[in-house]
Amino acid sequence: MTLKTVNIKEINNEVSLSVSLNVVKDSFITVARELNLTEENCPSNPAFTNLANLKKMKDKGIGMFGLYEESKQIGFVAIEKADDIFYIERLSVLPGYRHKGYGKHLMNFVFDYVKAQGGRKVSIGIVNENLTLKNWYKLYGFIETGLKKYEHLPFTVCFMEKTVEISASG
Repeated sequence: MTLKTVNIKEINNEVSLSVSLNVVKDSFITVARELNLTEENCPSNPAFTNLANLKKMKDKGIGMFGLYEESKQIGFVAIEKADDIFYIERLSVLPGYRHKGYGKHLMNFVFDYVKAQGGRKVSIGIVNENLTLKNWYKLYGFIETGLKKYEHLPFTVCFMEKTVEISASG
């Protein structure tokens, strides 16, 4: 399938942050519903985030990027640098745009970004019970590095990472 004209832009103002908030919430709510996650039993889930939380992330220096099809934002990813590991946060594609290559487009961007920053590893924490997502990351080359059950979460967190391949010139 051919992607329409897509590009990725840094989220760097209040308006684009607000639009990104809607993309994140609309993307994560589908899985939250499937797994019976609510604001009461899982307030930290991105489906229930707010603008203040995204602003805190931005103020902390976390890179935020929107995926646009023509002029409509359809995806989002935040990338947090910690030494030579980069953490993917809130990777999301709106439900109507899934299974069309947009998530892969975002992942390719993440790896290019990490390489350009001199990073060596990309890490993510996901809901272990979300087997569709877990298998998608595995197909993309991520390996499971651990599982952890947190008292405040109604699911197990699966930690996954992938080593970034540095080019011969890099």
